[in-house]
Amino acid sequence: MKKKILVTGGAGFLGSHLCERLLKEGNEVICLDNYFTGQKQNVVHLLDNPFFEIIRHDVTMPFFIEVDEIYNLACPASPIHYQYNPIKTIKTSVMGAINMLGLARRIRAKILQASTSEVYGDPVIHPQTEDYWGNVNPIGIRACYDEGKRCAEALFVNYQRQNNIKIKILRIFNTYGPRMHPNDGRVVSNFIVQALKGKDITIYGDGSQTRSFCYVDDLIDVMIRMMKSDDKFTGPVNAGNPNEFTIRELAEMVIRLTKSKSKIVACPLPEDDPLQRQPDISLAKKELGWTPKIEIEEGLIKTIEYFKKIV
Repeated sequence: MKKKILVTGGAGFLGSHLCERLLKEGNEVICLDNYFTGQKQNVVHLLDNPFFEIIRHDVTMPFFIEVDEIYNLACPASPIHYQYNPIKTIKTSVMGAINMLGLARRIRAKILQASTSEVYGDPVIHPQTEDYWGNVNPIGIRACYDEGKRCAEALFVNYQRQNNIKIKILRIFNTYGPRMHPNDGRVVSNFIVQALKGKDITIYGDGSQTRSFCYVDDLIDVMIRMMKSDDKFTGPVNAGNPNEFTIRELAEMVIRLTKSKSKIVACPLPEDDPLQRQPDISLAKKELGWTPKIEIEEGLIKTIEYFKKIV
């Protein structure tokens, strides 16, 4: 049966891939975006589809529509973007959640919150499990995003308890792939753009901090599985690739795959930058039957091909 689905932040990196996949599955998709970080070119190839619609709108303002499901992805997600206007970031997370939950309550729609691994802050347990409450600096430069997303999770569970809304919470770890913004300051896009331009590759600290990166197709797969799962299963659920490696190893891999002559140079470590980030995905495996399939080298090759076209 064709569903009518609203995707907030639908012209962003993740949102555009989600819209594409939902259309392929035979749904009608409404993409909502204010283009603060999303880009129309991410979804322009979908405009010929009669079941796709794009609406310019800011989720901090109420929105009225009849749909079956809502994916709430609207929020700048990279430090360079969410720190540019921290008050706007908090309003997008908190007021955006309130507006979308209010809409879901009125029309009895199921709603998924795209939360983040940043709710764990700089974790003192490793890898991170969903029952870990986190180690977040509430007044640091990243707090606008970290605490905004933590508050959104609290709103979701309380709307469910008080109004019996069908909710889903997915905590997204580092994701990469085509349509990443070239200037978003994220490590994968930074390294690839620097390597393709033959510039020095900048790592923060000594590059020994670790990350794990999930290719976008795998992430979209778990997001859709989460929405389709039993209504009693609300999450939160970690979504990411648990294969962990150092930032220096990533820089060396990008140099090798791009055949670049770039050199690696060290810069000071930013405030509140987590030293470790790795998801425990046991819950996603058990409840959703999901494990990521695309490993880092294969995903990087696809991402590098995309950046070659735009850089």
